[in-house]
Amino acid sequence: MAGKMNISVRSEIGELEGVILHTPGSEVENMTPKNAERALYSDILNLKVAQKEYSQLSGVLGKLTKTFQVKDLLTDILANEKVKENLLGKICQHEHKCTLNDYLMTLDAKELSRQLIEGVIEEKDTLTKYLNKERYSLRPLHNFFYTRDAAMTVLDDVLIGRMASNVRERESIIMESIFDYHENFVTKTVNPINSPKFSDKTSIEGGDVLIARDDILCIGTGLRTTSQGIDFILERLLAQGEKNRHILVQELPYKPESFIHLDMVFTFLDKDTCMVYEPLIMQTNRFETIHITIENGKVTSIQEEDNLLSSLKNLGMDLKPVLCGGSKDPWVQEREQWHSGANFFAVGPGKVIGYGRNVYTIDEMNKNGFEVLKANDVISGKVDPKTYKKYVITLEGSELPRGGGGARCMTMPIKRKPVKW
Repeated sequence: MAGKMNISVRSEIGELEGVILHTPGSEVENMTPKNAERALYSDILNLKVAQKEYSQLSGVLGKLTKTFQVKDLLTDILANEKVKENLLGKICQHEHKCTLNDYLMTLDAKELSRQLIEGVIEEKDTLTKYLNKERYSLRPLHNFFYTRDAAMTVLDDVLIGRMASNVRERESIIMESIFDYHENFVTKTVNPINSPKFSDKTSIEGGDVLIARDDILCIGTGLRTTSQGIDFILERLLAQGEKNRHILVQELPYKPESFIHLDMVFTFLDKDTCMVYEPLIMQTNRFETIHITIENGKVTSIQEEDNLLSSLKNLGMDLKPVLCGGSKDPWVQEREQWHSGANFFAVGPGKVIGYGRNVYTIDEMNKNGFEVLKANDVISGKVDPKTYKKYVITLEGSELPRGGGGARCMTMPIKRKPVKW
């Protein structure tokens, strides 16, 4: 990890030069059916299978770009005693666990990093604690392998997520400290909690924020990202003032839970191609698409559009939609969207990663010119992705999708090359 990296992401599809991952660990198993819903899961995962599947994602990305692991980055910054004290102070205060501070300060950086992610077990040394059914003083971060949500690179800054659920807030605190203090990264963090207009209703998660072009953001609003959260992003763009920008807001249903973020129904695949869940993105429905125009540091219009694709076309991005689940059967579309069939992660223009289990979606991509490559063949060297102009690398996904996310959810890109539009 030698050498500093200037953080910069100005599109969803630019050639990937750096990405942050978190391999799921014991925190995924540190839940029971009784508390799974509180942990934002609809079921509990088999860690051994989930890790095997995740190793395909990390293995492929390790072949294609520079990868960083959250636990390693956290260990690095915790070696600095001042950073350690500052971070623990924030966590303990936020979670009202200041009595843990002295104990946590005694742990070395590696062990502390592990416990902050996997959970700090409650010491049952009083009657009250003994009678308490909670196993953990600091709960495990069950969702941290979805690194997309807690922090997102927007242009040259890192926007810190304001999570919709308290159970995920420690993820944001950790990611902010990594970008503020790790010597390998050159960037500035922007946190909505520091805004004078911040309120309890302000929430922003990375799965809802897509960078179409450096002047166009597509943002979903629904269960996880609120209008107040989008207003914070708008506030930041207005403060920059020097360039005309556009925010395309897509309203999302609150149910079912598979519509949790915009990237579960819409992702960019290439300069001229996108993946869509057709019933929501293209068909007539009650969920609005709103176009906010910023000119010379002022909002000049806020208006409803027909849909996301037509709005992008009006801004010079004419995208061909590839349909999640194919075009023939709405039941198949619904089934494959449920298992993150629209959630693709681009490593370059026309070069993406997604779940192979969504066979109708993958077949539709193949019909649209994407060569289908298996992750294990790429990892073993049997197939070299560099010899293909367009491809989709397919991951096995029987267990990981049950956590509620796909390849884009599990990746936090920190540097991409500019795209020649």
